[in-house]
Amino acid sequence: MVYYFIIAAAAAADRLLKYLVDSNMTPGESKALLGGLVNITYVRNSGAAFSMLQGHRALLIVIPAVLIAVGLIYVTKHLKNRNRFMMTSLSLVIAGGIGNLIDRIATGYVIDYIDFRIWPVFNLADICVTVGCVLLCIYVIFMDRG
Repeated sequence: MVYYFIIAAAAAADRLLKYLVDSNMTPGESKALLGGLVNITYVRNSGAAFSMLQGHRALLIVIPAVLIAVGLIYVTKHLKNRNRFMMTSLSLVIAGGIGNLIDRIATGYVIDYIDFRIWPVFNLADICVTVGCVLLCIYVIFMDRG
């Protein structure tokens, strides 16, 4: 059950942060935090990572929805007999996918807001997907003995 909690909590935190940005800023607006080390910049991204596949909304909904469903089925079937590290990794990927999928379905774009000025603007869902994938790679390369 802890994996469902990770998925729900991370997806809810992502939605809350996007709501706060959307409610308090206008697209393109930016606010410096930590002396400008990080900025909150409101960006509407209608594409995938790095704005790829803009204009392919159906594809950006169907593929993640299928992958999220497959991930949820896998997590559900293997709740008790899989490595916790791997299951946590999958839970983060699923949570991030859900967060961005909700945006795409509801509005046609994903709200991004974390801006270091040296990398494209991203959000908590993107962090979840990235961290989950990195942890999954670590698991596969170094820990999977089966």
